[in-house]
Amino acid sequence: MLVANTPALILAPMEGVTDAPMRAVQGESGAFTFSVSEFLRVSQSVPPKSVFLKHIPELRTRATTSNGLPVVVQLLGGDASLMAEAAVVACDLGARVIDINFGCPAKTVNRHDGGATLLKYPKRIREIVTAVRAAVPRELPVSAKLRLGWDTLDAIDENAEMAAEGGAAWITIHGRTREAGYAPPIYWSPIGRVRERLSIPVVANGDIWTVDDFQRCRDMTGCQHFMLGRGALANPQLARQVANELGLQHEGPGPEFAWPTLLRKLVDSSIALELGSPGRILRRLKQWLSLATRYGTFTQFDAVKRVESLEELFAALDAPFQPSHSG
Repeated sequence: MLVANTPALILAPMEGVTDAPMRAVQGESGAFTFSVSEFLRVSQSVPPKSVFLKHIPELRTRATTSNGLPVVVQLLGGDASLMAEAAVVACDLGARVIDINFGCPAKTVNRHDGGATLLKYPKRIREIVTAVRAAVPRELPVSAKLRLGWDTLDAIDENAEMAAEGGAAWITIHGRTREAGYAPPIYWSPIGRVRERLSIPVVANGDIWTVDDFQRCRDMTGCQHFMLGRGALANPQLARQVANELGLQHEGPGPEFAWPTLLRKLVDSSIALELGSPGRILRRLKQWLSLATRYGTFTQFDAVKRVESLEELFAALDAPFQPSHSG
């Protein structure tokens, strides 16, 4: 799914944000090569198939969204055997790639031996990747998502090497430590250093908010593969702009952008996937617009933050709400 020397743009997994409805909306742009699911936690036992299908409903359709965007299944956990068993379940359900989360900075996750806490134990990273790689069919890639380290930037050198030794087909690196969370600054240079040392592709991730950011990240890392998260949601036109820079888009302008149109697509996608009551969908829209207000150029949040229905929200945006699906 990711090939060396072939540019790729990937939609990042963001817990509670890039769920199946959002993946479908983002897939409509045609800008992303593939997306990665929110992590599925594997702690005391392997989740049943019903949990996989609820969490990643695209598994019912060959691990792709309704508009054809491939979805990689991401697993999180510290027990190599359970992670391997979970990967087998995912593959049996139709997963085409397994990604392993070694980067989540959430304290609750880290206290339960998951995510970025594994960055303190390089050999365990190798053990987990090795176990998952051995458990799934050889033709299915296994990848890993990492941060630069727990509290030091140079930990990435050994951790990335361990993931590669374990059999990762590629790795994605967020340019911060776990201790830094999402606070500035971002460090792209270590990603480039790792890319030069490893023989597998490296995906650069973190703080790509504008085309200028993308260009600087590309210059500093030398990468051909990039992951967009908050930046893609804050500026819904960014993914197409970056894809054009990478040579991934067809010639000609993209569709005209309007927030009401895009928000309706998330409503319709949520209804189609039967994921959420009107109240939950409204909260998701406000969450998206709040992010776009803080990190993008959306200027109407004061007009919508206190509305109590979808109809009110769209009326506040001067566009009456008319969903294309019946709920």
